[in-house]
Amino acid sequence: MKATSIANHEKTFFETGRDSDGKEFVLTEMTVPIKSTNQVMPYVRCRPKNGDTSFYFQEKNTKTQIVLHYTAGYIKGDVAALSKPTREVSTPFIIARNGKILNLWSSAFWSYHLGSGAVGGNTNGGKRTIAIEMSNIGFLKRINNQLVTVYSDTDVYCDINEEQFYTKLDSPYRGELYYATFTKKQYDSLLLLLRYLTAEYNIPRALLTEDKRYITVAENELVNFKGIVSHVNYRSSGKWDIGPAFDWEKIIEGLV
Repeated sequence: MKATSIANHEKTFFETGRDSDGKEFVLTEMTVPIKSTNQVMPYVRCRPKNGDTSFYFQEKNTKTQIVLHYTAGYIKGDVAALSKPTREVSTPFIIARNGKILNLWSSAFWSYHLGSGAVGGNTNGGKRTIAIEMSNIGFLKRINNQLVTVYSDTDVYCDINEEQFYTKLDSPYRGELYYATFTKKQYDSLLLLLRYLTAEYNIPRALLTEDKRYITVAENELVNFKGIVSHVNYRSSGKWDIGPAFDWEKIIEGLV
């Protein structure tokens, strides 16, 4: 999908509540206060129309960490992938490129969002963490003067001169040089969501030091770290989220 088509793609999802699998969702705009502030966080409650809750575990656990992901997709497919019946691979939040925060289920519950082979275990990690997915296609491959997605060499995302749609790193990260950008609205909404979650669950607004931010972290250190990390800290291969193409400085400055 071209980057210029994403806005309309998201618009139709929020109008119809239908994901790429044809599942229907009830979308309800809501707000929640952020503790100890005068701010409120707007979000969209997103629940399957058929009442299905089989894609996460309705079990509460103490939360000590927030894990940032990107979806490697677009919002209709993101919702479809994260609400597969009985699959239990999901996240409570997806932030669309238009900045809307989708809430699929209570952040007090858990699911398998880290994956097989995750440092410290997929189950234990899922239980003590809260996952946030940023809707973003991820890394891109250059073919001549076009950037294409991982899904197909003919799936053009943008032209090389459309620099607003991608970030080119100074050196490859996990073998990839080009990454789709996140939107300003996504960063703004992520900051609101992080303020809400850290206050709600008493999670420190701490990040790993920069030398460890983009690598797999040793189990004892990662499991005991309280704060905000990303998927790559749990997985040594097969994952690129969120990585150095993400503007961590916006988060650091915004959480002060």
